[in-house]
Amino acid sequence: MTEPGFDLHPTVSPEVIEERNALAEHVCRELRSAGLPVCRGDLSGGPHSRPGADVHVEPFIEGGVYVDWGTEEELRDAALDLFAQGIDYANPPEIVRHHNTVLGCMHTALVKILASAGFEIEEPDRHAHGSMIHVKAFRA
Repeated sequence: MTEPGFDLHPTVSPEVIEERNALAEHVCRELRSAGLPVCRGDLSGGPHSRPGADVHVEPFIEGGVYVDWGTEEELRDAALDLFAQGIDYANPPEIVRHHNTVLGCMHTALVKILASAGFEIEEPDRHAHGSMIHVKAFRA
């Protein structure tokens, strides 16, 4: 019997991973210097659950360094629980609106802080990366 095969995305070389890790650490330093809580989610060994900026490296060829924002569990879980139950998208509950507003404001702040610090950023495909920010490089 043949084992089923999985098509895994091709990964980059160890040298590119090293470059991405250095860029991710630079991103973390700049966000911390701006006063924001930061976690390297890819190094934590589990799902990101701490509030603040989640910086992580994806090893795939199409990957790179990504930044996302996470709220405190109380706000996140309350909004996600209601969302999972089904909501009226035209008139979502207040907690869902508030959660979305916080995420939107922090996304805008992260984009502006990173650009001001000298990083080249882009908005990745929303279908594949949600609200994450793709940090392409540091403009020296």
